[in-house]
Amino acid sequence: MTNTILQSKGIVKYFQDPVRVKVLNDISFSVDAGEFVAVTGKSGCGKSTLLYILSTMDTDYEGELWIDGEAMRGKSEQHLARIRNKKIGFVFQFHYLLNEFTVLKNVMLPGLKLQEILAEAVEHRAMELLKTLGIDGLALKMANQLSGGEKQRVAIARALINNPIIIMGDEPTGNLDKKNSDVVFGTFRELSEQRKQTLLIVTHDPGFAANTHRIIEMEDGRVV
Repeated sequence: MTNTILQSKGIVKYFQDPVRVKVLNDISFSVDAGEFVAVTGKSGCGKSTLLYILSTMDTDYEGELWIDGEAMRGKSEQHLARIRNKKIGFVFQFHYLLNEFTVLKNVMLPGLKLQEILAEAVEHRAMELLKTLGIDGLALKMANQLSGGEKQRVAIARALINNPIIIMGDEPTGNLDKKNSDVVFGTFRELSEQRKQTLLIVTHDPGFAANTHRIIEMEDGRVV
């Protein structure tokens, strides 16, 4: 019995610019627990638009979306924000670390915001994640002192702090050179294999996609 983490059914999205244009057309697929899935396709095919819907940040669409068996349509923004913080970990092309905070504090922030466990427990969990990712030596450095590859690994640790059921990434290696891209991919693969973490990553890097469990290819707003 597979445990379906995310399921979309018949998702359609229009942009008004200035005429009505259909940018996503009948997107239906599911992601099971522990899967490492890549979403690929040419620039402008709708990959990032789809990810914004799947991550509940865009609610203006037709069709159905379930996360962890719960329908997302019609939920309040407050409810969706809690699902995003608790159940989804995000890794973007730009890491969005806060330069005025240390690495440790950056990783702790979503855990402090969730307020489910005490700050000391959040700090302990953050240090354990930094150790797991081999970057605990950076814990007390300020975010602006890190290299691009280090920043992205810190962003992955931050994405994991609330034990999300799925990590969603939008071009997480898009800003990195080959060496750092390989390190970030290796981190994702380790999470998938050792922690059975579910991953859904939008990427235009064919080498990255080829080494995941499954590729969902998009073209002109459709899954091909």
